[in-house]
Amino acid sequence: MVFSSIVFIYLFLPFFFIAYFLSPKKLKNAVILAGSIAFYAWGAPKFIFVILGTTLIDFFVVRAMWAAEVLRKRKALLLLSVMVNLGLLVYFKYSNFFVENFNYLLHQAGIKEMAWTKLVLPIGISFYTFETLTYVVDVYRGVHKPLRNFWDYQMYIILFPKMIAGPIIRFHDFADQITDHLNFETTENRLRGLYRFFIGLGKKVLIANAMGAAADKIFGMPHEALGTGTAWLGALGYTFQIYFDFSGYSDMAIGLALMMGFRFPENFNNPYTAVSVTDFWRRWHISLGSWMREYLYIPLGGNRVDHQWRLYFNLWIVFLLSGLWHGAAWGFVVWGAYHGAFLVIERLFLGKWLKRIGGISFVYTFLVVLVGWVFFKTEHFGTGLAYLHRMFTWHPNSALWMADKEFYGILALAFLFSFFTLSAWGRKIQERVFFKDHSLPMHFVMVVVTVLLCVVCTARIASSTFNPFIYFRF
Repeated sequence: MVFSSIVFIYLFLPFFFIAYFLSPKKLKNAVILAGSIAFYAWGAPKFIFVILGTTLIDFFVVRAMWAAEVLRKRKALLLLSVMVNLGLLVYFKYSNFFVENFNYLLHQAGIKEMAWTKLVLPIGISFYTFETLTYVVDVYRGVHKPLRNFWDYQMYIILFPKMIAGPIIRFHDFADQITDHLNFETTENRLRGLYRFFIGLGKKVLIANAMGAAADKIFGMPHEALGTGTAWLGALGYTFQIYFDFSGYSDMAIGLALMMGFRFPENFNNPYTAVSVTDFWRRWHISLGSWMREYLYIPLGGNRVDHQWRLYFNLWIVFLLSGLWHGAAWGFVVWGAYHGAFLVIERLFLGKWLKRIGGISFVYTFLVVLVGWVFFKTEHFGTGLAYLHRMFTWHPNSALWMADKEFYGILALAFLFSFFTLSAWGRKIQERVFFKDHSLPMHFVMVVVTVLLCVVCTARIASSTFNPFIYFRF
């Protein structure tokens, strides 16, 4: 079930929130858990048992680790939990990738290929695996005690607003909210959460889907028929699709959670206005960046290293693994290595030059990121290079695809909403809409906007069959 579907908006949400708001306080978490299980089972009924089973094992392993007095036993149980969680991720997400590459090598050597039945990837496995890892690591480090109730742990993992595509919530940031979220379940938060959900829905349905439909057609064209102008429009289309798709989803997740009193961290902060690639990664998929920094970069040594080359290696390897986390294909690995290389270059010398340039350096960042998205979209190094060749060498446009007025209009909106916070008035509007309590007139304005978005988005969803969520497959 996706957030931008008629079933979710007009069936699941009304029934869930009616049951939630009418239930007594002591049963609200049970309603959330039941709703979350139903939400996930709707789209992946077989895999819900995998999640329930592994979280049950993990819960008792972590409790045993916390109770263990011998350090060696605690480390052994930590290793067991990490191996179970990462093992499932590797098995489901990367087995096909490894077998395909191994079979390619066998084929090149003239050896019979290995028989293999392709695995189906459980929805959202990358996200909830990272959250199970934060639980065991936070408890091992003594950052927070383990939960006493298994169902509380189950709710943390499977909470439906974040279950499919984040944000990735670290355990120590969420643990206390399991009980105290009811204190934040106010009328103001319910309304602001509702507004946030429909703003995210508008981003997804009205901008991301339109940009994505065009990008799919362009990237699907034969390269020899791809003109330079069309190639750039395709790259721009995907650049805005992935941003408004994922940030729209994050807005919807944050809004749904806020309606129940949960405070999710922001996952995006106007990333295309970043003045460097380093700055971009402080603004893009913030929850993943925080996870990588705390649970991978710092354990590798972080900035506290004896030699500068080790610092660069740590940066690069983190982003290489980040690329692999996004998908089991060489294009994702190249994308991660590409970003890691720019981070190292900026540390070496480029960062100083960008500071001298000033605010205009966001143009450099946007172009670097746009080129990287080509590898992310194509998922193959060779295909990505072929596409970039059409972008950076002159070729006349083909009649296979022609942009219409609607495409250019939505592209203009995408540019506007991606870059309007470069101005002071844009930042002021964003602050007032998303982060401040609303006055009565402001509530009236937001209700009108929400109703309009609801009507327009419903009409667009009902009339279109193109409604993917990019990050569902990660």
